[in-house]
Amino acid sequence: MGGVGWRRLGSKLRQRWGWESRLRARGFSSAPAVPPPPHMESVGFIGLGNMGSHMARNLLRAGYRVSVHDINEDAMKKFSDDGIPTKQSPLELSKSSDVIITMLPSSAHVLDVYSRGNGLLGNGGRLGPWLYIDSSTVDPQTSRKISMDMSRCSLNEKKGYAEKPMMLDAPVSGGVPAAEAGTLTFMVPFLASQNLLLPPENTETLLGKN
Repeated sequence: MGGVGWRRLGSKLRQRWGWESRLRARGFSSAPAVPPPPHMESVGFIGLGNMGSHMARNLLRAGYRVSVHDINEDAMKKFSDDGIPTKQSPLELSKSSDVIITMLPSSAHVLDVYSRGNGLLGNGGRLGPWLYIDSSTVDPQTSRKISMDMSRCSLNEKKGYAEKPMMLDAPVSGGVPAAEAGTLTFMVPFLASQNLLLPPENTETLLGKN
C-alpha cells in the first residue's frame, strides 16, 4: 500500500475507533493523543524479543494498560523492574486483557502459545479477549490452524462490539529500528479487517495508491 493509502487508513482509524494512529498508517505510535477506546485499553503482549519489547513499550507510552509474557524470564524482568505487570502463562495474561498481541519468532512458538494447556485457547473455548493480533514469523498453515481453532471458540461475556473472538494476521515490516521508533508498517488482510478498521462505505481506501 502506498503512502496515500496509509494516510487515508490512519484517518479512518481515528474516525472509527479514536486510535489517533495507535495502529497508525505507519505503525504503533508513542505520541500521547486521545485515550485508548475502553474495549481496547488493556493489551496483553506476548513475545518480548528485539521487536516485541519495543512494540510493547510504545503501547505503554501511547496510554494503553499493558501486561506482558515471555518464556525468557530475563526479558520479563526488564518489564517487571519498570512496574509493568508480567504473567506466567498466556492463559493468565488473557484473563486481564481486552486485546492480545503476539510477536513470536517461529510457527512452533505460535502453536505453543495458542494451543498448549495454559495457552491462549486453553480455557475450554471460552475466551476473554475479543481481538487477537498475530504479528509473528509464521507459515500460512499455522496461521490457518490457529484461525480455525479460534473460530470454534466463543467469548466469555457478550460484548456490544464483538459477537465472537477475532483473529487478525498482521505481519510487519521495518525491522528493529522501526519497532523502536514506532514506525512499523502493518499488513492486514482486507476481508478480516475491513469491519474492524473502516465503515463499509470506506473499505476501498484500504487499497491505497502507489
